[in-house]
Amino acid sequence: MKNLICVSAPSGSGKTTLCKAIRKLRPDLVWSVSCTTRTPRNGEVDGEDYYFKTKEEFLKMIDKSEFAEWESVHGNFYGTLKSKLNDSIKNEETVLLELDVNGTTSIQKLYPNHSHSIFIIPPSINHLRSRLKNRGSETDKTIEKRLRRFDKEMKYKDQFDTLLINDNIEVAIKDFITKVNNITKGVH
Repeated sequence: MKNLICVSAPSGSGKTTLCKAIRKLRPDLVWSVSCTTRTPRNGEVDGEDYYFKTKEEFLKMIDKSEFAEWESVHGNFYGTLKSKLNDSIKNEETVLLELDVNGTTSIQKLYPNHSHSIFIIPPSINHLRSRLKNRGSETDKTIEKRLRRFDKEMKYKDQFDTLLINDNIEVAIKDFITKVNNITKGVH
């Protein structure tokens, strides 16, 4: 059963928006809450958006092999707990994971019979730059750092089961919902 749906995209490509849209329509999907050492953004809630950890706590969890995947991104750590994924597989729950490309690759290797990966692509790097600036939550320096990572992330796109272009958010939401519904029905 493909019940670990991994969603990745370059930062600002709309993966969070797409995941939030389907979560409203599909409350049966389990949302994978990652651990992170980054500072919460305005309105984020510990245990709902992320499990916010200190760097020391996170490093201890790495040492104990508690993560199915973990990554250092832009100076912060992010990781997915093995225990949560194993419980969902055991309980035959479908889990939606929002991950970077390395995280998805790790999940695919660890859970090859249970994972399906979706890569969200922005129409262009200029479109992506505009989205990141319009967020209003990041400095120009941070935006440029994210854009440098764009080319690296795009090289992974062929390793994903599904590619979805987000050039119109309403169309992308419909396409994303259809794809996830097909995966959960066993139609790939």
